[in-house]
This record gives sequence, structure tokens and C-alpha cells, in this order.
Amino acid sequence: MNVAGILELKGRDVATATPTDSIESIARNLAALKIGAIVVVEADGSVCGIVSERDIVRSIASKGAEALAQPASELMTRAVVTCAEDETNAKLMEKMTAGRFRHLPVVASGKLAGIVSIGDVVKARIAEAEAEAEAMRSYITSA
Repeated sequence: MNVAGILELKGRDVATATPTDSIESIARNLAALKIGAIVVVEADGSVCGIVSERDIVRSIASKGAEALAQPASELMTRAVVTCAEDETNAKLMEKMTAGRFRHLPVVASGKLAGIVSIGDVVKARIAEAEAEAEAMRSYITSA
């Protein structure tokens, strides 16, 4: 399965923030939506950063409660690793493992087109494995 297939199953909705949004508002959105990261986008829809729960926790640990008042632009990861819709599940796993992160924004034509989490990748891999097993069972019983 590739990214386009994953997005077809899960949808393309992505929680976003702007560079000027406060970390407190981002933290509230993460909690309300029960998600682990928010993509920071410019007005034109291009990805300029990502803020994860880990980023927020580390910032609070070093700066205390004042970290919540800072804008996303001060905390966000700017060098965002993204993926394209034609990338395979194996490639996603490789990127996530190498970068040690759990979310990959999907970019198409320079704009945010979706997001894939490690949970999405695992779910897709399990579906692939089950389909392979069923194909083998069918092959064996038909021979």
C-alpha cells in the first residue's frame, strides 16, 4: 500500500496551526483532538513546521509554564520530513525509523495534502499481511 491508499482509507483532514499560534492553544488542540502532532502551515498552505507533544513537554521542562505563551514559530521543527502520495509503506517505515518520529505530513504540489501517523502505517502493514496470508491460503486450497 502507498500513501494515497492510506489517505483514501483514513481521510485527508489535518489539524493545523499558524506560526503565530501559541503553544498553549496548540496543546489544547492536541488534547481535544487526541492527536500527537499539529502541522504548522503558512497562509498559502505550505508546510513550515510541525509541533509534537514531545516538543511541548521538552519546552515546558526547560522553560516552565512560560513556554506555553511562546508562538509555534519558536518551538516548531522547521526541517519537516514529508512524504508524497506515491511513497510505499516500507518507505514510510524507513523514514519514521531513521528520523525517530511518528508523523509524516503528506505534500502534493507544495501544499499540505494529509498526514500519516505510525498507527496508520502499522494498520496498513497489518492489512497487507492479512491479504498476503489469505492469498496463500486460497492458493494452497485451490492447488
